[in-house]
Amino acid sequence: MKPILGAHMSIAGGFYKAVERAAVVGCNCVQIFTSTPGKWPAYSPPDQLYTKNNNQWRAKPITDEDVARFQNALAASGVGRPLSHSSYLINLAAPDQELWKKSIDAFIDEMRRAEALGVPYVVLHPGAFTSSDEDAGLRAVVRALDEVHCQTRDIATQCLLETTAGQGTCLGCSFEQLATILNGVQESDRLGVCVDTCHVFAAGYPLSCENDYAMTFSEFDRVIGLGRIKAFHLNDSKRELGSRVDRHEHIGHGQLGLKAFQLLLNDPRFRQVPMYLETPKGEHQGRPWDAINLETLRGLVTSP
Repeated sequence: MKPILGAHMSIAGGFYKAVERAAVVGCNCVQIFTSTPGKWPAYSPPDQLYTKNNNQWRAKPITDEDVARFQNALAASGVGRPLSHSSYLINLAAPDQELWKKSIDAFIDEMRRAEALGVPYVVLHPGAFTSSDEDAGLRAVVRALDEVHCQTRDIATQCLLETTAGQGTCLGCSFEQLATILNGVQESDRLGVCVDTCHVFAAGYPLSCENDYAMTFSEFDRVIGLGRIKAFHLNDSKRELGSRVDRHEHIGHGQLGLKAFQLLLNDPRFRQVPMYLETPKGEHQGRPWDAINLETLRGLVTSP
């Protein structure tokens, strides 16, 4: 089986438009926002992303027509495995109780919006502890997810915690932090992980040669378990290993390099795990960068 490759696509004009855009550049899967992202890409200092008074929290209701057109587009295009990415405004680690409660409500809404569209997973950045500390932030995330699970027992959509670069006070940059959350929630089986290649590299986990790749995923397996991985974000990194700076780059144009992606794409353990580009948009020599990056990735795949 060939890797399942896709990209994040804009929902401008309707959710179905994201699917159509994905099909044009050759995606097998697609990631979308179901609400306003807040800031994209999240290149501002992370602690400044989270604000209580921001009209970007509000999202238009999803209609039956939205759902039908989205599902019809998936069926007609052959694009599958839709994934939702939650808003960057959500901060389940917030020490400010007003923002923390607002974040819980917003994430519950994200989960329900994904459920309505038939999207099985919502990717979540665990959040930033800002003025508190790491332990307090992790405890806040666990309490928040317990509340989210309590209020969404009637849906099938699940949350995927994303590995982060660790910029500022953002949580999720170490496998141990993610394990603390996964092991702390009451309904742990309702959580998975989305591994971002740029983020883990920036957080200090090497991937660029066979030994480093094997060591990093062996450590992930020991601390969390490979079975938790339900999605990948494929991004090269503008910054060096361990920089703790989140800057995505086109595949093969950054510090991570092509070897890491070759190893990942040919790893039989992940052949059925969908992988989504989050590389910069735009064109190069008249071609969409998404199409170029997908072509580069597919060129790294060898026969099983």
